Amino acid sequence: MNFIEGEILVFNKPLTWTSFALVHRVRAMICRKLKVKKLKVGHAGTLDPLATGVMIICTGKATKRIEEFQYQTKEYIATLLVGATTPSFDLETKIDNVYPTEHIKKETVQQVLAQFVGSIRQVPPVFSAVKIDGKRAYEYARSGEEVEIKAKELVIDEIELIDYSLPKITIRVVCSKGTYIRALARDIGVALQSGAHLVALERTRIGEYRIENCLTLDDFQKIIDSE
Repeated sequence: MNFIEGEILVFNKPLTWTSFALVHRVRAMICRKLKVKKLKVGHAGTLDPLATGVMIICTGKATKRIEEFQYQTKEYIATLLVGATTPSFDLETKIDNVYPTEHIKKETVQQVLAQFVGSIRQVPPVFSAVKIDGKRAYEYARSGEEVEIKAKELVIDEIELIDYSLPKITIRVVCSKGTYIRALARDIGVALQSGAHLVALERTRIGEYRIENCLTLDDFQKIIDSE
């Protein structure tokens, strides 16, 4: 592999790791192998620490392709807990409200999911990296400041209900760049006349790159050792 000329590496991001931490580890492994102090390494699309799955990491001159990968269609498998909300819309924060779910049937969920297919407007989570006046939204949220986040237009190509075990439901989502699955969970909860938050998330595809072909860090170490 020629990491300076540029390589495209596709990893399965481990649970609890930040995207930056994975990039940092991969860069350190390569620099140690090449005996260099610096190397350009970047990723094409952030995953939250509580999410796993496909993360494209580019090295050297291949970092010029990052934007190209960011605009490719993404696929996720998401598990939602219906009937409860959290401020971050996932497990990063504790449940703040609970709601009734007795009125929700499988058919109800399927009808609601269908409403989200196509071009939609979505307000990103307050606990997100969206920039507002030069600061990240999560910085305001963690300091208790309230800010207005503007809705963004995005496209949901497909939503499929793959498991219905109320209070949990699992869905497959195919979507465009900029989609927050946590915000989608929030909006699905509202549409169900209840509440919901994300309890598990795996990105299974970016463009043609799929989860079944991803590297682990152990895999990558073996590749480096064999070079």
